[in-house]
Amino acid sequence: MALIGLVRVSTIYQETMRQHDALGPICVKVFEEKVSGKLSVDHRPGLQAAIEYMRDGDMLAVQEVDRLGRNLLEGLLVLTDLFERGISVKVLEGIAAGEHTERSLILDLALALAEDRRRDIARKTRNGLEAARKRGKVGGRPSVIDDDKRAVILARRERGESIREIAAAVGVSVGTVHAEVSARHPV
Repeated sequence: MALIGLVRVSTIYQETMRQHDALGPICVKVFEEKVSGKLSVDHRPGLQAAIEYMRDGDMLAVQEVDRLGRNLLEGLLVLTDLFERGISVKVLEGIAAGEHTERSLILDLALALAEDRRRDIARKTRNGLEAARKRGKVGGRPSVIDDDKRAVILARRERGESIREIAAAVGVSVGTVHAEVSARHPV
């Protein structure tokens, strides 16, 4: 029996090193995916690759059970699918830590708690941003556009340059240029 690792984050901007650090030393191979946990097993390339790589008796390993699904429902669907395929799951951390061959109350509870934790974080973030707005502060990432770049973007657009040309020249994304132009000249 070998452990086959699965690392998952939802976006390409999120880091996976913590999961790799936990799984790398104990797994013969670790697969990574940067997709939503909302997707079914058949639409998750990293999970599919891990399943195809596995041999009889191998076990899928994840750092925490919520790496299998974004919320309670999606996590339960993925677990049910894996168990129906005869794939066992090893969870390294959390209340569901251990080896699992079928659904259990502890797995269901771990997924429910993870979903609740995500909702709580989102709620606290919204509350914090609202409180900051009331104090006159705006949350979020700092703008990559200062007054000089804004002037260059708007001047180049007035000359008829495309958004792509402007983005390449100024060194910012097409989306950033589009947002700046749209804010000044709404369609």
